[in-house]
Amino acid sequence: MRTIATLLRDARAGGVDRLDAQWLLAELLGRSPAWLIAHDDQAPPPEVADAFDAGWRRRAAGEPLAYVLGHWRFRGLRLAVSPAVLVPRPETEVLVDWALACLAARDPGASAPRVVDLGTGSGAIALAVAAAMPQARVRATDRSEAALAQARRNAAAHGLNVSCHAGDWWAAVPGQVFDLALANPPYIAPGDPHLAALAHEPASALCADDAGLADLRRIVAGAAGHLAAGAWLLLEHGHDQGQAVRALLASAGFEQVATRQDLAGLDRCSGGRRPG
Repeated sequence: MRTIATLLRDARAGGVDRLDAQWLLAELLGRSPAWLIAHDDQAPPPEVADAFDAGWRRRAAGEPLAYVLGHWRFRGLRLAVSPAVLVPRPETEVLVDWALACLAARDPGASAPRVVDLGTGSGAIALAVAAAMPQARVRATDRSEAALAQARRNAAAHGLNVSCHAGDWWAAVPGQVFDLALANPPYIAPGDPHLAALAHEPASALCADDAGLADLRRIVAGAAGHLAAGAWLLLEHGHDQGQAVRALLASAGFEQVATRQDLAGLDRCSGGRRPG
């Protein structure tokens, strides 16, 4: 008889982190990790044990736990994820927090804010903004149809009114003007040693030419025709790209250019406000 303790021990022996193994088995059983500890002498049904064995082997091979589970949480939202999209990361919450602060500072008498999330992936950023500020009119774009399908499913699952548009950056929203634009674009340089740990995630959402700045440069260059006077453009970037992104924003005429750090104290997002 294979008990919970036996299953978790097998996963640990296979090289899987203890917490990852607990989360995986807890999800399969519909229980909490704490429940597993208190009932580790129980034997799960054979189909659960088999699913757990298959899952921990995927994790041991380097596949992100989010893909193994099929979902991940971001700012309290349970989002379906797959290898078609990046796994939402806590660092990106800095971008959302800054966006919500910008929206909260608008004139109370202003019309509903128009927001665009460029390169939405799973929809994490757009949906987090829409959930926190239901009055906002949120658009989400991506050049990947598979990613947009994932974002649409997540929006429907949470009943959030986010419209999705296919296209490359600003080309997905021709003629549209926004009060706030956000993006977590590819910003890792090809050949960066960190890519080895991200081999299961879509390279097109991770890597950019020009030392990782190519897509950031394109977004900044095309922003003027899509931002209202006083609108903010906020961009996630690599920990060593803050100075370069601030320079891009300043050269494009943005004001109040600044960078915000993540919980590790690393530069994570830079943004600026269009004059007016």
